[in-house]
Amino acid sequence: MVRILPQSKSAAINPLKSSQPLGAAFAFLGVDGAVPLFHGSQGCTSFALVLFVRHFKEAIPLQTTAMDEVATILGGADHLEQAILNLKTRAKPRLIGICTTALAETRGEDFVGDLAKIKLEHAEELAGTVVVLTKTPDFDGAIEEGWAKAVTAMIEAITQTGERARQSRKVAILPGWNLTVADIEHLREMVESFGLMPVILPDVSGSLDGTVPDDRWVPTTYGGTSVEGIRELGTAAQCIAIGEHMRRPAEVLQTLTGVPYVLFQSLTGLNAVDRFVSLLSAISGAPAPTKVRRRRAQLQDALLDGHFHFGGKKIAIASEPDQLYQLATFFTGMGAEITAVVTTTSTSKILEKVPAEAIQVGDLGDLESLGDGADLLVTHSHGRQAAARLGIPMMRVGFPVFDRLGSQHKLTILYQGTRDLIFEVANIFQSDPLAPSPWALDPFRSQTDTDKKSQRLARGDRTQATSAGLPADKNPL
Repeated sequence: MVRILPQSKSAAINPLKSSQPLGAAFAFLGVDGAVPLFHGSQGCTSFALVLFVRHFKEAIPLQTTAMDEVATILGGADHLEQAILNLKTRAKPRLIGICTTALAETRGEDFVGDLAKIKLEHAEELAGTVVVLTKTPDFDGAIEEGWAKAVTAMIEAITQTGERARQSRKVAILPGWNLTVADIEHLREMVESFGLMPVILPDVSGSLDGTVPDDRWVPTTYGGTSVEGIRELGTAAQCIAIGEHMRRPAEVLQTLTGVPYVLFQSLTGLNAVDRFVSLLSAISGAPAPTKVRRRRAQLQDALLDGHFHFGGKKIAIASEPDQLYQLATFFTGMGAEITAVVTTTSTSKILEKVPAEAIQVGDLGDLESLGDGADLLVTHSHGRQAAARLGIPMMRVGFPVFDRLGSQHKLTILYQGTRDLIFEVANIFQSDPLAPSPWALDPFRSQTDTDKKSQRLARGDRTQATSAGLPADKNPL
């Protein structure tokens, strides 16, 4: 059984996690005509905005109530009211998603009461705009929890309750935060290929896919799930949740509307995708289309081609719990070994199923300490310095990825996404100068850990020298 080791440091060294309000804002960005609103200081919003812009390379409609010193002491209800009315007047959004921050939460404000009063007093002015509140203090949870809370809040506030007439071919899909724009787009295509009609909440593939509106500036999101689509979720015949953190939103939808749900903890890997395809066949009453069967055959061939490069490799991963499970099961399924694992929280039940001996709740400093000797470092862009110091190749996943283009368009799920992951990782291993070495292939000669470390450090020096524009043999380090 995996051991979950609690965080023991009083300060984070190169933080791994992103804040809970950022995760909630991320989910609101998957709704058409939406504006996420941070209830807190300008600094709280600016930090999240920088990460969003660097990751997606797009303009992000993120706003703030801009609480100052007076509001921090006397209360921020006035700031919240003014921000909502200003947004309604200037942007005319269909949805305003309020994400509370640590500043307002620590003060202990009555957000629910304040918002109810604002809606009552300005009912006519706010007509046509839904305002949803999500309590997401920075000091608790991370991006995963914030995303799930925002989806739950939207279902509770917008979805029409009670038993409804079901549409037999309509499927509600609640994707986890770790699915990329390309993942969700590919997921929709897969479901539609069975003749089904998916309603995806949130749908970042429509709002963060890099398209630009024609000849106009749009102050809100311009794509994603419609508010009307959220309101009519109760007419779906089936709900499919992806990721353990989406269990709660699926349960709330079932409680409010009676729509049954099925939870997939991952859609990466042959067995997981086979189960998903079987479910779609059962719902639609139709066999898997020829295109889907062909992609499965391509994955089988990729498994045969790629497993030679994975066998015995040591992997160090740092990520949120559900993405951690997705990647760890992928690597172990290919024959690799998970030797170092770091995550953001100990509360997720999925951690008990991660194929590792121990999981450290911590930061990227912990990953650097535990990952020495690994063959591959897997985390987001903030881990690049650790990879360079250790001389270990790095695979960028999750959020944020700001030093590479197109991360949001990388497939990681279903048959095609799993195939692409195999090729990506195998190519990283093949491009590593240390893999394989002649002594590693010689059964009568073993290379010591010291030899390996010295070679990795030497390679790290060469990498730093090259990045500085110096010849490798003249590296000042």
